[in-house]
Amino acid sequence: MKPAGSRDKDNFSPQPSEALEQLMERYGATVLRTAYFYTGDRHLAEDISQETFLRAYRSWTSFRGESSVKTWLTTIAVNVCRDKMGVRMFTEQPADLSRVELGRTISVEEEALDKWQRSEVVQYLLRLPLPYQEALYLYYYLDYSTREISEATSTPEGTVRNRLHRAREALAREMKEDTSDDRYGS
Repeated sequence: MKPAGSRDKDNFSPQPSEALEQLMERYGATVLRTAYFYTGDRHLAEDISQETFLRAYRSWTSFRGESSVKTWLTTIAVNVCRDKMGVRMFTEQPADLSRVELGRTISVEEEALDKWQRSEVVQYLLRLPLPYQEALYLYYYLDYSTREISEATSTPEGTVRNRLHRAREALAREMKEDTSDDRYGS
């Protein structure tokens, strides 16, 4: 019996160039949004997306299908983000993904306005440590299971579950504190 990811790979061409087109069509937006989440910069996110698909193209024939294709691509994207961002990744805040669209250019004015108009939940999310943000993003934005998050981030699954639990608690605490501060005029 083949592993689940192997059956997923069978839905794509065995030829790397044909598979690349299929991967970009199916997962291009997901990879771009993931890169934008980490970088907050549209142009850098596009560069990271290209690098992600280039790496996928180069290793398509050696991909064994032990995970789903989507998880495999996300793992590559996360690793490229970490490579490109280095230390900055842990000091800068990830961006709001609500306005990232594949193939659409966002002007500086639109991006600034978007950052100003972020939803309340995103504002609270951005106050959390990056590992918590990452876990919540992959779980709620990309609908990954804890196993898939574990594979994509090279983190033990128990750690992922712990981060999700702590992130939810921290998010609730941030929201509650802000609400109680507002109530007393602080």
